[in-house]
Amino acid sequence: MHKKLEHTVPNTYIKHERITDYAIGIFALLPTKNSIKKAIKKKLLIIDNQPCTTANLIKKNQKIELIPDTSSKNKIFKLKMQIIYEDDYIAIINKVAGFSVSGNKFKTIENALPFNLKKSKQIDALPHPLPVHRLDNQTSGLLIIAKTKNARIKLGSQFEENKIRKIYFAVVIGNTPNKGEIKIKIKDKKALTKYKLIRTEPSLRNGFLSLIKLFPSTGRTHQLRVHCEAIGFPILGDKLYNGKKQVFKGKGLFLCASELSFNHPATKENMNFAIPYPEKFNKIIEREKKRFEMKKADNY
Repeated sequence: MHKKLEHTVPNTYIKHERITDYAIGIFALLPTKNSIKKAIKKKLLIIDNQPCTTANLIKKNQKIELIPDTSSKNKIFKLKMQIIYEDDYIAIINKVAGFSVSGNKFKTIENALPFNLKKSKQIDALPHPLPVHRLDNQTSGLLIIAKTKNARIKLGSQFEENKIRKIYFAVVIGNTPNKGEIKIKIKDKKALTKYKLIRTEPSLRNGFLSLIKLFPSTGRTHQLRVHCEAIGFPILGDKLYNGKKQVFKGKGLFLCASELSFNHPATKENMNFAIPYPEKFNKIIEREKKRFEMKKADNY
């Protein structure tokens, strides 16, 4: 029989949050809202001796208990990943395209983290490292990983407060302006993306292909993909937000998270990381440019 983990809501608590918001981080086994929902569904989260629901509002002096889930062992996906940085609190990895960050599937980045990273020796170490944010399945690039409960909470707060600076590179279809700002709401929520043109070349198939740098100020779901399509320059390879333009099959999505800046959750130090965008970005642009020039030469 596994011992329950217990937490008592402080006498000074007055917010009356839902359990799905309040419980984030109070147990090392429940560092995210999604993990809390899973525990509730399995009736592993107890409030005042009764299994709770997602509708439960927290009140002062309540006793919250967590029954450790022993129904399944953690699965380890042996996918080798590039580690950009690692210490006892966090890690930065270069996510490869084609894998979801987390989810019900076995082959996820989350399940590959124990294979690539060392377990934290801190007193609040998580059972296994966990991603702090998400990148779409087909998006590559920098991903922040938390190795302790406190790091998970503090980095999560930085994301919520838009204090983490992210920069992406993308190849889009069309000849974009030199720079621009996109303020189009996503699911009725404010969303802001700025962009800067790096290069544009002619394309026999698409007219033009442009390499752009993207600066999102908010973090809505699929924000960059939605915004690029909305202004008429969908990201190359996007099967969902493509503006009804032809999708290159087998080439993937031409979107990469290339730069990150944030404050270290333990040392408070300003952390900056940058990687080059994938070489396939240049190759596809050069290939399309060459095909265009060859066709142009044939017409003379």
